[in-house]
Order: sequence, then C-alpha cells, then structure tokens
Amino acid sequence: MNQNQIRNFCIIAHIDHGKSTLADRLLEITGTIEKRKMKQQLLDTMELERERGITIKLQPARMDYKATDGKEYQLNLIDTPGHVDFTYEVSRSLAAVEGAILLVDSTQGVQAQTIANLYLALEQDLAIIPVLNKTDLPNSEVERRAEELMKLIGCKREEILAVSAKTGVGVSTILEKVVTEVPPPKGDGQKPFRAMIFDSKYDEYKGVVAYVRMVDGELNKNDAINFLATGHSGEALEVGCLKPNYSSLESLQTGEIGYIVTGLKDIEAVRVGDTVTLKGDSKVESLPGYKEVRPMVYAGIFPSEGNEYEHLREALLKLKLSDASLQFDPEHSAALGFGFRCGFLGILHLEILKERLEREHNMEIVTTTPSVAYEVTLTNGEAKVIKSPLEFPDASRLGEAREPWVTVDIVTPAEYLGAIMSLVQDRRGVYKNTEYFEETRAVLHYEMPLSSVIVDFHDKLKSSTAGYASLSYELLEYRPGKIMRMDILVAEEQVPALATLIHESEAYRHGRYVVETLKETLPRQMFVVKIQAAIGSKIIASERLSAYRKDVLAKLYGGDRTRKDKLLKKQKKGKERMMSQGKGRVEIPSETFIKVLRRN
Repeated sequence: MNQNQIRNFCIIAHIDHGKSTLADRLLEITGTIEKRKMKQQLLDTMELERERGITIKLQPARMDYKATDGKEYQLNLIDTPGHVDFTYEVSRSLAAVEGAILLVDSTQGVQAQTIANLYLALEQDLAIIPVLNKTDLPNSEVERRAEELMKLIGCKREEILAVSAKTGVGVSTILEKVVTEVPPPKGDGQKPFRAMIFDSKYDEYKGVVAYVRMVDGELNKNDAINFLATGHSGEALEVGCLKPNYSSLESLQTGEIGYIVTGLKDIEAVRVGDTVTLKGDSKVESLPGYKEVRPMVYAGIFPSEGNEYEHLREALLKLKLSDASLQFDPEHSAALGFGFRCGFLGILHLEILKERLEREHNMEIVTTTPSVAYEVTLTNGEAKVIKSPLEFPDASRLGEAREPWVTVDIVTPAEYLGAIMSLVQDRRGVYKNTEYFEETRAVLHYEMPLSSVIVDFHDKLKSSTAGYASLSYELLEYRPGKIMRMDILVAEEQVPALATLIHESEAYRHGRYVVETLKETLPRQMFVVKIQAAIGSKIIASERLSAYRKDVLAKLYGGDRTRKDKLLKKQKKGKERMMSQGKGRVEIPSETFIKVLRRN
C-alpha cells in the first residue's frame, strides 16, 4: 500500500482509563472483527490480563478504514499497558509509531501515568490526539477534565475529543482524527529492506515470531534474512499482519507493521530492538533500537526441585522473548541450589512473571525476598554492585554503601495532601515542590529511596487517599546510606530466601513485620518453632509458634496424677529428641514467601 495511506498509532493512558475497551470499539467500527466473534478486552490475549483486568503486553492490530475523503487507509494500532511496571512496553510501542491517542478518564482526570506516558510520547516527537473517555457516566466532568488537558499539553478545547468507548459514541471521530493528524511513515521503498523488531514471542510450531515495524524496502515470503545485533541468519517462512490474529501476506511493504515467522528455535537469536535485513546486504546501517532497560527490583527464582533447573532456564528464555524488560543471571544458593537472579521493573512485574511460570510452563518455584541494587565500596577500595543480600559484605569489609533514589510524582486531590506528606515522610522522602492543575488537584514532587517505593508504597498511598492518588517514578541517582543485611531464622536455621538489605531506620519495623507474618502463616509443627530477625549476631525481633499437642492423655480413664505426668514427660522428651536429631526442620510454603513480599 502507498505509504501516504498508512497510519501507525498507539493508545497511551493511566491504568483502567479504558484503553482496551477503546481498542475493542475501533476494531468493531472498522469491521476488523465480526460482531459475533467480539468479546470484551479482545486484545488482552493472556488469561492473566483478563483475570486482573489490566493490560500486561503490548498488542498490535491492523484495521482497514474508508475515511470521509473517500480513500482507503491502513491503520496499524498498538494497544499498550498502563501500569508503571510495564512502561518499557509503552516506550517500545511509541518507537514503532508516528502518533498516539492520549486517553483520559473524564471521571478521574489526568493521573501520574498519563503524564509519564505523555512525556515518553513527546520525546519521540509523536502527534498527540487528546481524548476524554467514559463520558456516558453520570459523574463524568468533561469541561473540567478538558481544562486539565489544555494545561498539560497546551492544546485548544476544540482539539479534545469526548467519547464513550463502552457505548461507541464519538469513537468514529477518533479514526478521522488519526487519518488527518497522524503523519504517514517516512521510509524509502527503493532502499534495501530493513525493519525494527519491537516485540517477539515463541510458538512451539513456528519457532520465534518477530513483530516488526518496516522502515525501508520490502520483505517477501521465503526471503533469507539477517539479524544485525546477534549476527544470526534465518528465513522469512511466513510474513503478514495481525488482525489481531495472524493474517498471512505475500510481502510486507515500507511503513507497515507486521510479523515474521523465522522458524528459529534458538531463542537468543532474535532480540527486541534489533534490525532485520536481507541476507547479504552488508552496507545496511542498523536502526537506533531501544534504550536498555534498568531493572528496579532483583529477586532470586529457584525451582522447588533441583533437577528442574534446565526447564526453568528454557521457560525464562521464552518469557524474555515476550517480556524484553526481564533480565536474569545464574545464581547458586547453599540452601536453595541452582537458580537465577532476575531483574524486574517492580513488584507487580515479579508477581506476573511468577504466575506465568506456574501457568504457562507448569513450574513450581521459590522466590526470594526482592531487593534493589546497591553500590558498595569495600575497605580495600574495590567498588561492587550488590543485587542479592547474600553478596553483601560484612561490616568489617564495608567502606560505604549507596542506595538508589528515585524522583516520585504523585497526582492527588488537594484534600489528601496532609495524609500523603505524612506517609512519604515515614519513608524517608525529601519534598521538592507542589504544582496545581486546578484548585482541587495537585502534583507532589518528591525524592525517595527506591526500596521505600517498590514494595507496598503504592498500596498504602491508595488506602491513604481512598484510591484517588496515582504514582509514577524514575531513577535519579545513588546516595550514601546506612544499609545492613537482615537475616531471618526459623527454628534456629537461616532462611536465605528471606534475607534482605534494609536501611538502619527501617530494620526494626520490617523485622517485626516479617516475624509476625511468619507466625501467622507458617503451618504449626509438633514442636515449638522460634522465628527471629537478626542483624549480625543481634536479634532485633522474635516470635514463637506454639506446637501441636497430641492428646497423649486421651487413653487414660483413671488413676492418679503420676500416670499423666509420666506420659507428658515422655512426650516432652520425644519432642526434644526430634529437635536434637535435626528432624525439627520447617518447610516454608511458597504462599508464605509471597505474603512476606507483599507487606500488606
């Protein structure tokens, strides 16, 4: 198709502002999906997405649309996630398109992730189409939210569209706006073929399937192809577009978005951000690709059975194809055996990966307590990056420890400012300034330690503000801090999976929380279980889990007290012997680990 009749765009918004519903209506109006096959959140293909009601993966779809000017247009849409943990999916989508629909819920207004995603789009110099959604709801405030958008992006009131994605009212005007406002691609069809991989997935039958944005030239079915960054070669066994299912074509043209079935079983041969060219085109320059993502959180993932290590490795490699922000390196623990140290963008990202491993790959895994990466300088001057509590040097070798700090933006109704300031102060936050959208809504700017933000800060923020506040954050720098390692002992044995690095000011509170959570969630044993939090040799918090007591007196029906005492003494000796012979070990269920991680 002529490039002038191609429009590539994506939908960006805060979580739960109606991106997937709007995508459903666009597919329906353009006739891409038959009405009888239509279902809610059609582009949310993962079971987890439908269960949780959130978008986790970007999803492309091609639509054919006849505009009011009488011309046929090819519209390539990419639906993106809205949660801060999946920002890398959004940034990759933005690099593959020329325009973005900025969707704002007219009942809630501009939120933190709306602003963060808008800045990402402006960095890519995309055409922005502002849209207010959910106008059919009785508490919708179109004019008030339009004022917020005008202040945020400096547009005129008539440029802001008001629609209801649920009912379909006004959605066709968005398509017209995409045709008129979003510029066509600027590739050169006469140049040698090159395309950028913005996503990929693994198919058991087709091998690695690469989702590409065509930049220059043309790719035909069965052409021999080359991946510049990895140096691997393959063949385009099938090319086509997503409608949103695979739709095979004879070729992909300049400016289009589509897929290439490579047939490759080597998962590491295809990398997101790589440039695809025809085999033998040695003069073709590689495309800029993507900024390498920096994980915010690290956690160890180990198979519950030692012989499942290779299965876990293959599962993580397959997941990395569809989740480019995941990073992992081999790790060994004396207690847990061989596993991987994985880098995530947040706690939700970790939870989603754990569930995908269990559901999609049938893996039983143990997850260690998540921690951020610290920089340390040893007394001999050597500098190291510490991603695991088990790597942290003892006090005699530690010169200085530095922890990551982030800039935090919190969008909130003004009435909750006091509650938020109190919450952030408890988390060692440093106040910077406050901006107002209007008299009743403000943006608070803070600097906070990353470790205080990632675990339960979002939950506490929502409960402090009746769910109205929203949060986004970005890495700032590393600053010196009093960091120490806290170990957890269960039945006087260290549990390496629960060891954590923590700031001195939060050690007692967190230690108290962990031992109390373990006391509530650990199954009771036939003996008393001591649960302790320790820093070095100092115990800072302790609890006891009382023992089951078998009723050894049940068989007695008479006699004096000495008979009872004799049986009770025998039971007590048996329990002591069980402990002394090492039979007093406690198995910690994986649900207990998750409860400790969530800090609810």
